[in-house]
Amino acid sequence: PPEPEHPLQYMPSGKAAAIKVIKNHPAYFHQAHVEIGILHMLNTECDQRDERHIVRMMDHFVHRSHLCICFEVLNINLYELLRQNNFRGLSMSLVRVFLRQLLGSLSVLRGANVIHCDLKPENILIKSLDTGEIKLIDFGSSCFVGDTPDFTYVQSRFYRAAEVILGLPYGVEIDTWSLGCVLVEMHAGTPLFPGRDERD
Repeated sequence: PPEPEHPLQYMPSGKAAAIKVIKNHPAYFHQAHVEIGILHMLNTECDQRDERHIVRMMDHFVHRSHLCICFEVLNINLYELLRQNNFRGLSMSLVRVFLRQLLGSLSVLRGANVIHCDLKPENILIKSLDTGEIKLIDFGSSCFVGDTPDFTYVQSRFYRAAEVILGLPYGVEIDTWSLGCVLVEMHAGTPLFPGRDERD
């Protein structure tokens, strides 16, 4: 079945959670288990105190043959923030606030030998509009260094590093490339490398 229109559910504790419903397909099921393992490690070992702006996984379960992952509830993503600002770009001071937090997130990933593989504005959600606190989400494409999958599609096109485009081996550096692209877009309001297709 399609994902619910409003993927917010309430945990037995009464606490709201955002639910990610995985397609009922063996490849998606396997990758979701990788995502769960990576998130569990990041949340419980690498960022126990929830200080490095990585989304918190609350639980996971299977419902009608669909693997479901429960997350903390967050606000809009950075692309939506740009859209609401009519793509005029954000102030450098706000971009700096985001940068400090994302460098903390990538530092944790590097220390854990994890490559996010899909860092983009849509995968950075605002936790607090008052403080500018953000969270890095969607580890569904993530992998460990040295265990990169044989995907033909790695990273969203606008944020894809050169080594990925060229089909070369890659590591945590590709997330740093994506971060640079995101920061320029946040300030300028438009993507740095808006390729129309793979060739472009």
